[in-house]
Amino acid sequence: MSPTLSIHGSTPEIVRNDGRLYEGNLKHYFRVVFNKAQNLRNPYHNFRHLCHVMWLCYKACIFYRDTLSQREMRNLLIAALFHDFDHTGKSGPDSVNIGRSIAGLVEHLLYEDEASLLEIVKLIKATEYPYTFPAEKLTLSCQIIRDADMSQALTVAWIQQVVFGLSEEWGKSPLEVLKMQMPFHQNLQFFTEWAKQEFTQEIITQRITEARELIEILSDEPVALS
Repeated sequence: MSPTLSIHGSTPEIVRNDGRLYEGNLKHYFRVVFNKAQNLRNPYHNFRHLCHVMWLCYKACIFYRDTLSQREMRNLLIAALFHDFDHTGKSGPDSVNIGRSIAGLVEHLLYEDEASLLEIVKLIKATEYPYTFPAEKLTLSCQIIRDADMSQALTVAWIQQVVFGLSEEWGKSPLEVLKMQMPFHQNLQFFTEWAKQEFTQEIITQRITEARELIEILSDEPVALS
C-alpha cells in the first residue's frame, strides 16, 4: 500500500518525503539551508518564505502528480528551497540575489543531482523579479514556482511578513507597502490551474478588501463607495 499524501503536509513530512511523491528526500538540502543560509532572519526573504514556497510547490506536485515526473518534482522542490538562498534582504537588482542562490546551490549540490543542475537553475531564474521571461513561455514547473513565490501576501501572516517585512527590506514605511497591496492584487495573475484553484478570485478579493479597510483605519479617511 502506498503512503497517504497530505496536502497539508508538515515541513518534516515534505523533507523526508513520507508520501514518496518525488525522488529521494530533501534532508541534505534542508540541513544546508537551516545551518548555512545567511538570510534566515531577514524581514521578508527569510526561512519562513523559503519553506512556504517549498510547501506550496509540494502541494502543486500533488496536484500534478500524473503530469510531472518524480525527478521533475525533486528539481522543483530543491529550487523552491534555494530560490532565495542568501538573499541580501535589501532593495536592489534581483539578479544579485539569483546569483547568490545559484552559487549556494552549486556549492552544496549532491552528486545525484548534478545532471539536473541546469534545470534547477532555470527554475530559480524563473523567480527573478521583475520577471525576465513571460510566464506563457515557461515550463509548467517554472510556472509553479513563480505562482508559489508571488502568493505570500495571500497567507494569514501577510501583514507581518509582507507589510512589515518588505517595508524593512525596501526602506519604506509599512503604510506605503500596505497601499501597494491593492494594485498588486488587482493585477495579480496566476498561470497554473493549481494556483487558480488554490488562490481563487474570492480569496484575492478578500485580500484587496482587507487592505482597503486597513488603509482606511490607518489613514482615518473614508473610502468612496463604487
